Amino acid sequence: MPISLPPYALSAPSFRFRHLASLAGRAPIGGAREVALACFVAARLAAECTTAMDDDPAGRAGRCAGAKAWLGTLVVPATVRGSVARCAELSVEGSPADVGKEVAGLLLAATSYLDAQSRAELDTLSAALRG
Repeated sequence: MPISLPPYALSAPSFRFRHLASLAGRAPIGGAREVALACFVAARLAAECTTAMDDDPAGRAGRCAGAKAWLGTLVVPATVRGSVARCAELSVEGSPADVGKEVAGLLLAATSYLDAQSRAELDTLSAALRG
């Protein structure tokens, strides 16, 4: 028998990229955690390209600038840093296909740091963006 929620109950929130966030929480302090966090931020920025961008370009540009400033504080491999920065920049005015290609590049750069579920999240995002 299905259980129905009371009329005042809220629906369960969905959380995108939960495996990347979980990996960042489980990883030891240092390179693996910072790479997972960088991938999570890049994925969140890139995911905005899959939805109708109703917000203003100044808001997207602000998020890009904030992400790039934060990225400067991390110790991550240069290939990962470059891919995350390009994902952030393309999330402002780039086409979804271009962002999808960069997410695929980020996946290749960070593969050795990510678990299977996290790689699958980035792969799914890349495929959705590339159409």
